[in-house]
Amino acid sequence: MRKLAIFLVLFLVPFFIFAQQAEILYSVHMANVGWGGYATNGETGGTTGQNRAVEAMRIRVASTIAGGVRYDVYTNNVGWLGWQFDNDIAGITGRNNRVESIRIQLTGELANKYNVRYRVHMQNVGWSGWQMNGDASGTTGQNRAIEAIQVVLDPK
Repeated sequence: MRKLAIFLVLFLVPFFIFAQQAEILYSVHMANVGWGGYATNGETGGTTGQNRAVEAMRIRVASTIAGGVRYDVYTNNVGWLGWQFDNDIAGITGRNNRVESIRIQLTGELANKYNVRYRVHMQNVGWSGWQMNGDASGTTGQNRAIEAIQVVLDPK
């Protein structure tokens, strides 16, 4: 019986913990550049100091936990565009509509197990403070384009 208990602790418990993890992936479309590759878990999506405005974003979660992610962007000349879900494009590409703010929320069981935190790098300003779970990051109506974003999932 003791060998079974040791087996469970050493092999099954770590497997269960690993299987319940989630990873967030995000890609940005930059003016005059196009789509960048996916960044993940706090990596920088986009550029800083290169004057390349983000025009659109895609965000998804890779996880065995039920749920997903929804996100909304604010663009110059248009405003908030409405919630997009699980890797849909949020923003307007090729028409010089720069993303100025974003809000991100998890859905389903993911929202019960994780917080989503994010910050943006704004043109001529730098990195914003960290926001989470649907709060807006960036500015609205101040003509400050987002150039980059970092997103992380934190277990609750």
